[in-house]
Amino acid sequence: MLFLTFMSSIFRDRLLAGKVAFITGGGSGIGQRMAERFATHGAKVMLAGRKQDKLDAAAAAIHATGGAAATAALDVRDYGAIEAALKRTRDVFGEIDILVCAAAGNFPAPVVGMSANGFKAVIDIDLNGTFNTCRAAYEHLKKPGASILSISANHATQPIAYQAHVCAGKAGVELLTKTLAIEWGPEGIRANCITPGPTDDTEGMRRLAPTEEARRRAIASVPLRRYGTKDELADLALFLCSDAATYITGAVYLCDGGSSLLRSSIGAG
Repeated sequence: MLFLTFMSSIFRDRLLAGKVAFITGGGSGIGQRMAERFATHGAKVMLAGRKQDKLDAAAAAIHATGGAAATAALDVRDYGAIEAALKRTRDVFGEIDILVCAAAGNFPAPVVGMSANGFKAVIDIDLNGTFNTCRAAYEHLKKPGASILSISANHATQPIAYQAHVCAGKAGVELLTKTLAIEWGPEGIRANCITPGPTDDTEGMRRLAPTEEARRRAIASVPLRRYGTKDELADLALFLCSDAATYITGAVYLCDGGSSLLRSSIGAG
């Protein structure tokens, strides 16, 4: 009972008050929900993504609840654009404390049916984009209390058909995260990953399970027998980027309903 009271108190508090967060993929999906949760807990958030209309809508939703948000239209494959957006974030909100790498690309395709450009596009967004964002943010983050959070997938450790590009990219993201935890830990920077399972109302699951029958198969592959939610992922992200997790770094947190235990053939949201 005391533990439940303690946890309830934590999530009522403004855990990120005074913090500034830069979030790629912040205009939609999982990244957007994380941005909303961070803003609710007092963070000022810079939403970065490719489509200005989506970014504007996401920022407006945060403003409507009294939060602080700004936008930066960019492609994570463009290192210079990330550098410029990070500098603008500092100018607008102050020093950056939290970096979330949630930009991702995906499409189901067999290796034989995938072009070299198609494979490269996903690697460039998922892996190279994560590297670009982290590397460009280093000068802003090198201080005690800074936190990096990247989004992985079960694909990183579970090879499945039609997802060779994502398997390769997300495996790289996880090992990049662990390497950053080693190299940048002495600066005070923590680096962690979240691995979602099948997550409802996401573009990834709309592509990977586009029919009702495919959705039923996906749910059957999860021990908890349901999709996860973006809110559940946002709560985990809030914990990992808050002072409640100051001694956690280099970790990969599964939030997948146990689907990885059964080697699910359905990917993350």
